[in-house]
Amino acid sequence: MKKSLLAVTAAGLAATLTLAGCAGGSGDSGGEGGAQQLTFLTHWGPEQVKMLEAAGEAFTADNPDVTVKVQAVPFGNLLSTLRTQGASADGPAIVGIYDAWLPELVRDGLSAQAPADVADEVTTNWPESVVSAASNGGDVYGIPNEIDLYQLNYNKALFDAAGIAEPPADWDALVKDAGKLTSGDAQGFGLITGWNSGVVHPFLSLLASNGGTFLNEDGTASALTSAEALETAELYETLIAAGSSDPRKSTANANTTGPYLDAFVNNQTAMVIMANWWESALRDGMGDGFDNVATAPIPIGPSGDTSSSISYSWMTMVNGKASTERQDAAWKFLTYLNGPDSGEEGSSAMADILLSMGILPSRASDLEAHAATLETPFLASYVAALDSATPFPTVLGGPAATDALQRQLEALINGQVDAKTAMETAAKDVDAALSAAQ
Repeated sequence: MKKSLLAVTAAGLAATLTLAGCAGGSGDSGGEGGAQQLTFLTHWGPEQVKMLEAAGEAFTADNPDVTVKVQAVPFGNLLSTLRTQGASADGPAIVGIYDAWLPELVRDGLSAQAPADVADEVTTNWPESVVSAASNGGDVYGIPNEIDLYQLNYNKALFDAAGIAEPPADWDALVKDAGKLTSGDAQGFGLITGWNSGVVHPFLSLLASNGGTFLNEDGTASALTSAEALETAELYETLIAAGSSDPRKSTANANTTGPYLDAFVNNQTAMVIMANWWESALRDGMGDGFDNVATAPIPIGPSGDTSSSISYSWMTMVNGKASTERQDAAWKFLTYLNGPDSGEEGSSAMADILLSMGILPSRASDLEAHAATLETPFLASYVAALDSATPFPTVLGGPAATDALQRQLEALINGQVDAKTAMETAAKDVDAALSAAQ
């Protein structure tokens, strides 16, 4: 993986867990109005933890009354650690979170609303869609950092061997090309199972490119019984029935470890829809063969008129249970960490950390500072798709709704249900998940 924030702790986990500040009972210290020690809870790996610690030390050099320590846990433990330790006023003051978690954290008082000056900084320097994902009820609750989106990844060598000159721009071409690229043990188009975001986001990217949406406009109910959603499910059904997508090659986890990645790396999958962060996994697995990987926009469906990827983002938030003094110190550090004076040559320190993992930063000045780095054959199409991306909805019950759709898509991929049944059942289950979270 491009060491995505969803999985970066897979490597070097033992080292990460022994870092100072990692102990389960650790928390912040400092009396009201006095020196403040801030714990920054993250799931980054050792290299990124060191970079974050260096940024904290640089901040402390100019602000000696505030010190920052890093607590790193595996991604799978991040939300539960926030909920258990963060419920105390002495818990972590700063936490990196997946934006989809925000509504429930706000509801439970664990996420503090950003002060007016921080909110102004965010709305001025980040894209509207990213600001929206870091907001709840119209109020900003954190500072955005990572943004991820999806594009078509394809193997140019396999395309050349099949006599295909360019990537498919629409679904008719996708089905046709996938058929040509399927032979022997090779599949034309790879689907994914076993990991919720990996299952759901590519499907929703195709749905968005077919003019459809996951939820209704106000995010209170499923939109999966629409004609556009059924067409998207039927696309999966068509590819599987033709043998162009092989469910045996679909299994993966949040590290993309497993048959899904192996099949693409070993030239047994010609096309997938995947996020920008998995570039490093491809480079590591393919070596010189990575030069054959290219990216292109999501093919447009019969009911769509524009290619649109699902995008999702991450943010750093401040613990709503922390004291006022600790919250003030935390926002001050986060403003520095995400500002253009904390990194190299006009970049923020946060962007430098993200780019060390090959992850797209989202602040406008960071995209400009790293323009040359981002204009690679692999990343260029992702950057170009930012403006047309469809943000994944951040609503109460969103994570459970994602799980509900995942279950039905996996049943569809594995031949257990047909397209119509999958969408009808998913719609009912998504509605139930959204209702239960209210």
